[in-house]
Amino acid sequence: MVKNLSYNSKKTKTLLFEMVGRPLSLIERFKLRGIGSNKLVITDASKEIVDLLRLDNNINYCNIEIRKNGIIIRFRSLLETYGLIIPFYKLVVYKGDSKIYSFYKDNHYIKFLVDNNHTSFFIKKVIQLKINYLNKMGLN
Repeated sequence: MVKNLSYNSKKTKTLLFEMVGRPLSLIERFKLRGIGSNKLVITDASKEIVDLLRLDNNINYCNIEIRKNGIIIRFRSLLETYGLIIPFYKLVVYKGDSKIYSFYKDNHYIKFLVDNNHTSFFIKKVIQLKINYLNKMGLN
């Protein structure tokens, strides 16, 4: 689900809490060695996301935030911040060409360029958290 996250409303917060959980506590952030990725260059995306990104002529960047039960991939279009909200049980990760990763949820996807070891370490952390979540829920 792509959602406008620019405005701080109770409805949006409730939706985020239901889908991907609350933000991680400070102690949990230290244990994970951070919960946010660097800026990632978007190379391709699903139609709904591309339509939003075409509204301005800037380079399209995104970043990933880890939550308790999923991730939020945030990107900007014009002056608005949007997020692709992906629970761990719906997250599918593909590694394409040498430095391209794809994150899928149902009919939405974002492909981005990973250009350093720190970011590839972060992607591996997301995959491991997904595996841990699925094992804990008995879905794996």
